Amino acid sequence: MTMFLVRTATRTAVRTNSCRSFCVSHTHLSDRKGLVLGVFEKKEEEEEGTLHLTEAAAGFDKSLSGKLSELLKLSGPALKNGKSRVFYGLHKDFPCVAVVGLGKNNAGVCGTENWDTSKENIRQAVSAGCRLLQDLEVSHVEVDSCGDAQSAAEGTVLGLFQYDQLKSKKKTKVTTQLHGSADVVGWEKGVMYGEGQNLARLLMEAPANHITPTAFAKTIEEKLAPHADRVTIHKRPQAWIEEQQMGAFLSVSKGSEEPPVFLELHYNGSPDSKQPPLLLVGKGITFDSGGISLKPSASMDAMRADMGGAATVCASIVTAASLKLPVNIIGLAPLCENMPSGKATKPGDVVRAKNGKTIQVDNTDAEGRLILADALCYGHVFNPRAIVNVATLTGAMDVALGSAAAGVFTNSDWLWEQLHRASVVTGDRVWRMPLFQHYTKQVTDSQLADLNNVGKYSRSGGACTAAAFLREFVKAPHWAHLDIAGVMSNKDEIPYLRKGMSGRPTRTLVEFAAGLAHNG
Repeated sequence: MTMFLVRTATRTAVRTNSCRSFCVSHTHLSDRKGLVLGVFEKKEEEEEGTLHLTEAAAGFDKSLSGKLSELLKLSGPALKNGKSRVFYGLHKDFPCVAVVGLGKNNAGVCGTENWDTSKENIRQAVSAGCRLLQDLEVSHVEVDSCGDAQSAAEGTVLGLFQYDQLKSKKKTKVTTQLHGSADVVGWEKGVMYGEGQNLARLLMEAPANHITPTAFAKTIEEKLAPHADRVTIHKRPQAWIEEQQMGAFLSVSKGSEEPPVFLELHYNGSPDSKQPPLLLVGKGITFDSGGISLKPSASMDAMRADMGGAATVCASIVTAASLKLPVNIIGLAPLCENMPSGKATKPGDVVRAKNGKTIQVDNTDAEGRLILADALCYGHVFNPRAIVNVATLTGAMDVALGSAAAGVFTNSDWLWEQLHRASVVTGDRVWRMPLFQHYTKQVTDSQLADLNNVGKYSRSGGACTAAAFLREFVKAPHWAHLDIAGVMSNKDEIPYLRKGMSGRPTRTLVEFAAGLAHNG
């Protein structure tokens, strides 16, 4: 009889993820709180049924006289990494409690995976729990830090993001807060990191008729308005671009009816105003049709996110300002559309870049390198300590690395180490690619001009020849080019990001800038 009662109580208290909400209270769930708690996997030598609750989960369990741990053991097998289970009616303040699997405790940095496994497990698990409660229309969720409040906050904020601005039916808006931990500073930092990436996702996901070059610049201006004491914004019009003799940039923009904008952001965070700035440059093609070298129509809509470089660069500066990082950063974003028209650049045309070099444009769909060339030339006037440009530049990069990591081409071992270290912390990985003279020869061998905007062997090593082309416009000793074409969108590869544009690698850029700020 006792066993029957226990089983009945278990069935009442727990439901699988597919069930709708149930609560002993008559108050609607949207008016009440949800709670996300973590549990680690047992060690190999331990017996089945051994539980390792997080500190917050153990405290909650103690307040219930062990009822949570009892139900966890009775309700099914031990929770694996990233899996979740919901319990109802356990606590008067929390009608729904999601318990999430965190994998092994203290997993730490994995040299093979090039990330901190513990941090990634927390992001993945917490996001799963928060989404589960969001699907149950719970509007306020308290979240266990799981031993790392920043990672928990990142998983929460990134996991709950959904681009539904243009839909009538929207996801439940969920407010969140830290539960059972004093590390409020770490939580708030994680929230800002997550919101920064979500800003990039918002810009990349929005339709191209909503995010034109002008609208993009206005959005960033609005986001930076609260930091006006530390930030200067210049929205350079076409007349200024012409004065600067940015012929490569103008050759791309002239096919569109939308006017180009050269967005220039100055974040002055360092107490030393004379500190050389970090220069971030982002490709800002707000829609890429391919121009006269027209792309196939299938999936062309995704080219609304071809300004992913500009989105991540600008979002990282907004985040740096929110964090008040003690570092000077300058962001440059050449913004335009690449469209076919009677005014558009034609294959075989020759244009002149800001540094005087001539470029034979054999493929108008290799336009990102053209607008970056002029931006890189201009950026040298600030004598930066390092230059990092970011661009959804080549399909070849996607072929090479897929969505696992952004490709990094750099002339600086020091800069590579800084970027790589940052990516291990954020889990948004980077991988070093070759910048051989082998590839330079393929873009400098041009029939009509100093350079060709495509390699002489066409698609072979396409990401590498694109990087070699950009190098022709760089004189700085510390420069890196991040090709983010492969990480532009997410299907289901990154569990804590929903399907759609990813906003990657915003958090890695922020962590990189923070590293420079604190370590020099």
